[in-house]
Amino acid sequence: MAPRVAVIDYGSGNLRSVEKALQKAGAEPVRCENTGSIAACDAVVLPGVGSFGDCARSLEERGMTSTLREWLAADRPYLGICLGYQILFDSSEESPGARGLGHWRGKVTRFQDAPGRKVPHMGWNSLKWGAQDKIFSGIPEGAHVFFVHSYYPAPTDRTLVTAWCDYGVQFAAAAARGRVHGMQFHPEKSQDVGLRILENFVRGLHGDK
Repeated sequence: MAPRVAVIDYGSGNLRSVEKALQKAGAEPVRCENTGSIAACDAVVLPGVGSFGDCARSLEERGMTSTLREWLAADRPYLGICLGYQILFDSSEESPGARGLGHWRGKVTRFQDAPGRKVPHMGWNSLKWGAQDKIFSGIPEGAHVFFVHSYYPAPTDRTLVTAWCDYGVQFAAAAARGRVHGMQFHPEKSQDVGLRILENFVRGLHGDK
């Protein structure tokens, strides 16, 4: 039986590509616009489109903030993609005053403008491994994944970082602890590598049951 994965819909962006990728990876995606249907799912995926502040505000308005904090505190399976990764942290330079979920300490920082470096960071870039994470099982170091972002998390605890990337500055492309994972790149747009990451995430859910 396919694990049920809650895909959080906070009213910003097209979720269909994430849902299709999860389905291909062996999950049953369940679009969730409020807290009601999350509890019946095996995992949560929070995709990210829009600004940090808009995401934080919308989650609060939909009653999801406390539910997600409880989910994370219980170390239940979570995958944050792009903004869904950033929102795990305390705050962001993008939206002063907005509070993230605060599951991990740290601030989301903007790439500095520099000669030869365009912001946003858009396109393919390679990963360098940090701490070990089974979600990257079978993927070689140097694998390329797809990014679209101007901001990136700077975790206070660098041992959280499972993959680094270089874009004029080395930044935390992915982080994890326990069953909570976040990645700045888009696995649903990263072709075979991204599908393997999602398959690894879904495969891990079978062991959680």
